[in-house]
Amino acid sequence: MNFAQKHLTSLLRRMSLDATLFWSLENIRYLCGFTGSDGALIYADEERIFLSDSRYEEQARVEVKGAVFQEYKKKIEGIAQVLRSLRVKRLGFEASALSWESYQRLKERLPRVNLVPLAGEMAALRARKEPDEVEKIRRAIGIASESFRDTLPRLKPGVREKTVGDFLEFRMKHRGGESSSFPVIVASGARAALPHGKASAKGIEKKEMVVIDFGARYEGYHSDETKTVVLGKPEFRQRKIYDLVRKAQERAMRAIRPGESVRRIDNAAREIITRAGYGKFFGHATGHGIGLAVHEAPTISPRGSGVVKEGMIFSIEPGIYLPGWGGVRLEDLVLVTARGCEVLTYLSKELKDNILMG
Repeated sequence: MNFAQKHLTSLLRRMSLDATLFWSLENIRYLCGFTGSDGALIYADEERIFLSDSRYEEQARVEVKGAVFQEYKKKIEGIAQVLRSLRVKRLGFEASALSWESYQRLKERLPRVNLVPLAGEMAALRARKEPDEVEKIRRAIGIASESFRDTLPRLKPGVREKTVGDFLEFRMKHRGGESSSFPVIVASGARAALPHGKASAKGIEKKEMVVIDFGARYEGYHSDETKTVVLGKPEFRQRKIYDLVRKAQERAMRAIRPGESVRRIDNAAREIITRAGYGKFFGHATGHGIGLAVHEAPTISPRGSGVVKEGMIFSIEPGIYLPGWGGVRLEDLVLVTARGCEVLTYLSKELKDNILMG
């Protein structure tokens, strides 16, 4: 029994549920292997039933493992019919995935069933990664990292941010990625103060810092990494901000161990930046989980909850963003191990290795 099965078995019993209805495609893929764009999964203590329409019958018969396929003509009616046949009285459902309209329609057709919303209980479902998931994320990292190296010669003064981003996305697909994890972020000069600065038509200029956030998807699993490079010899302030962010990242990584609070890990990075007087310029979380979705549990932030566990993979990505000047973000993915963490991303974050003099 894997992490997810143990979690669901415990959840069903703890909340006295007869079954759980899965609606999100990421969780459906995770639990039964289906990669199509529509369907539902009913997960009961003894039975697993995947439902979809006739478009996906052959695909489901090939892909779906550990669940019986059942076709429906109309989605809500088909789900309700199966639940009635299973005599379900208490049904858990993904609160963040089921729309209000679908919830109301399901409730109308199942007046005697108690529908129990599951929110935080679902967040932890995919948080701990199985060995095969770790390997897929490693493959995604490799595709993205080598594609970044392919792109480096194009990072020159005068080249537009969008040209760099488009080429990096092209290389990730060429190297075997299904797609990029998200539109590549390329933000140079003052635009680097935008944490999610979409690649623009702006030309990159000499002596500017450039924040590049990128990732690849491989067999459904994502990578995510951020490099900050300098086009030319860094000035004093550039070096100071970069070194401060790097110090914060290293401090957070050293704090990682099974059982450690996500808030403590966040604070390890945030304290370094705050003490240096830049706390108000670091406004986002220190990290987020990654897997079938780019952002999933755990959340490493001052408002996060819980502790990290062996097998979790998440980012450590502190940043400082100074309006009108620019910014620095450094992001790596880490795997929680029995004694600490393993850094999965391998492109150097040392400043000396991110100075482009060409």
